[in-house]
Amino acid sequence: MNAKWTKALSANGASTNLTALVNLFIGTASGANGGSGGNAFPGAAVPHAMAKVGIDVDTSPRQAGYISDNSSITGISLMHDEGTGGNTNGGYGIFPLFPLTNCSFTSCPVGIDARKAKRTAGADAATPGYFTTTFVNGLKLEATSTRRAGLLRFTFPNPMVEMHVVVDLTHDLQRSFEGGSINLIRSRGSVALQGTFLQSYGTDNYTVFACYDFLPPTTANNQTLVAAGTFQSSPSSSTNISISPDQSSLTFPFTSSPSSVQAGVLLSFNSSTGVVLTRFGVSFISSEQACANAQEEVPDWDWDLVQSASRAKWEDVLERVSIDVEKENPTVVELLYSSLYRASLVPANLTSENPYWGSESPFYDALFCSWDTFRTVHPLLSLTSPREWAEIVNAYIDGWRNTGYIPECRANTKAGYVQGGSDGMPILGDFAVKYGARAGELGVSTDDLYQALVDTAENTPPDWYRVGRQNTAWKQFNYIPTAWVDPSGATGLPTREASRTLEYALGDFAVRQAALTLGKGAADIQLYGNRSLGFKNVWDQNVTSDGFTGFSQRRFENGTFAFSPPDACSPVDPTPHSCARGTDNNVGFYESSSWEMSFFAPHSMSTIVNLMGGASTFVSRLDHYFSKGYFQAGNEPSFAIPWAYNYVGRPDLSALRVRNVVFQNFGTGINGIPGNDDSGAMAALLTFHILGLYPVPATRQLLIGSPLVSSYTLYNNLFQTTTNITVQGFDNASLSASPPMSRLFVKSITINGEPSESLCWISFDVITGGGNIIIEVDDDPVSASQRMCGNSASALPDSLESGGFA
Repeated sequence: MNAKWTKALSANGASTNLTALVNLFIGTASGANGGSGGNAFPGAAVPHAMAKVGIDVDTSPRQAGYISDNSSITGISLMHDEGTGGNTNGGYGIFPLFPLTNCSFTSCPVGIDARKAKRTAGADAATPGYFTTTFVNGLKLEATSTRRAGLLRFTFPNPMVEMHVVVDLTHDLQRSFEGGSINLIRSRGSVALQGTFLQSYGTDNYTVFACYDFLPPTTANNQTLVAAGTFQSSPSSSTNISISPDQSSLTFPFTSSPSSVQAGVLLSFNSSTGVVLTRFGVSFISSEQACANAQEEVPDWDWDLVQSASRAKWEDVLERVSIDVEKENPTVVELLYSSLYRASLVPANLTSENPYWGSESPFYDALFCSWDTFRTVHPLLSLTSPREWAEIVNAYIDGWRNTGYIPECRANTKAGYVQGGSDGMPILGDFAVKYGARAGELGVSTDDLYQALVDTAENTPPDWYRVGRQNTAWKQFNYIPTAWVDPSGATGLPTREASRTLEYALGDFAVRQAALTLGKGAADIQLYGNRSLGFKNVWDQNVTSDGFTGFSQRRFENGTFAFSPPDACSPVDPTPHSCARGTDNNVGFYESSSWEMSFFAPHSMSTIVNLMGGASTFVSRLDHYFSKGYFQAGNEPSFAIPWAYNYVGRPDLSALRVRNVVFQNFGTGINGIPGNDDSGAMAALLTFHILGLYPVPATRQLLIGSPLVSSYTLYNNLFQTTTNITVQGFDNASLSASPPMSRLFVKSITINGEPSESLCWISFDVITGGGNIIIEVDDDPVSASQRMCGNSASALPDSLESGGFA
């Protein structure tokens, strides 16, 4: 057995080293030239960390700074995005350090292109909370971290030669420096920085601060600072750089566009062991706060203590989903724990670092974007981590308190772009439904939560491209009309009309669900329930594609439809169309096709089944969607579709389809994510697939299927319950994209010894309630096709229009 498996969870659960099972390099292949472009971040971080420390390559796309290739490295920096699309040059990458050797102080190559270096092949290594690599010259880099601080260690190949460290003020990943300052305090060996840079997904800039300390209080290697000074490029040439040994500070006034200036501090050291250790802190408040963060979180400069504490935090997260790693398929085990890891990297906890308003509430960043994460990341947190989730939900609510609207896509502390609806609404609705009764214990005001939902559902902001919705149109038409001029004067990006309609409908369903759960009255329940069926208003029954009739389409204000080919923007689009955020999007859908989005009404799928012509046609249409190549494994609108067979009583087909999707598209290599990880959305999706579950937004229902492991337990850190799920008859032969005749079809489900009312869905209360769930599987496809969801009147998953979610 591989050594890493023997280090992990023992068969009796007595001890854990689940971090040994996490592969941080899954999804780190380049997205260039048709690559998968998972944009995963493999550096040092704790769960939901503000500080995400890693190396930065000199080529793009590099959304997370890192690429698994032979690109040169320009530095190791303090903050990064995780798995996002957006700007191909990346997000953050602030205040990088770079170690140099074999140069005299005043002639060192401090410029970003002059200093860059290749890595030794195979030298990159990482575990949760730790990262290391080695340059071809033998110089080793290491990082470990806390929430807002950490340690960096440079081991030089020869302690007898010069040991220098560049502290770069002006370069982030985007090369977007718009002003700032750097100040060296020689007596303390510390450097304080302030910089203003452009956000990675939006039009605003942000200001961030850092503090580096280079003189440990006690050191076994006699690390001493022997020279220090600033460097700065000339006004006429950014590559003509002068090093000033006697200068200690530089200041650059704010500019309205990025500056090409290169500037920073150069430090030189003596060290008997060749090791240079530095402590850092980051802040959005001040450089003094950054220094205080470093002192608070890393007071003793104890590397082993910081790294072990980080590992312990990750163990706490990972062990909330436990399996017998010696028994289960090794690939599935690695995929599961690597996915659980990435799903908890963001949102980033910036509590006490809110630079915009005073508040006792938590402040979270990297809500990038709610469009990506509402489907899977937040529902996964709801199962195992409601205490952390409540803090994130509180941050959404506090955003409303101070801006009037639920945040949608906060990136680098500023509002990013709204991709579709205001998709923080399903997140808040989900919390109300699942934890409304315990909200006080979790510090969440349900009155504020509900008012945030109502205000976002009713009011139209001046610019609904950055926050909120185009409610002037939605409330007038109950769909978003194309080519409509808003008489209110509110502006936004007037594209994606059909997909925004579908998402606005789900947002109103979330309000309806919160109203129902929190006792807000029949009028609100009826209002938002009725409005949530507005997705029907963009259904054009006269459109035919591949022999199937009825598709979602754009619609004018006079009620007529604007035709777009249903396969436009699908992977097999014969005439490429734009389905991005730009003004050239003329098909009405965002990052998806009508073939795909016509399946999107998770709160009322019976309506979709009826619009498509009934159960038999629905199954045929799903089969055709996959066989024709319309399925986009790497994007969020496709997430739920492999599970859609459950809505017509064919969980057997969902079981087959989920296996096909997983084993054709996911893996443990650097290409192991079929698209951007999108702030853990892909990771959480794969986790649900492995567990045989899929969440229905803003409800207490999860679709249930055939897990990819023989058993697992879920621990909920609020309820303090452990729920055991066992697959009776599990067959490892079923773990393939096209499994042979094997036991994978759900035959029965029992809950604490009692038969379940459905083979197609299970209650959140059951899955988090403790006790034992047994899923019996067999290898009889004929019988499986006839079982449907069971014989109970409530066997099918709920749909609003057919009386569900009452």
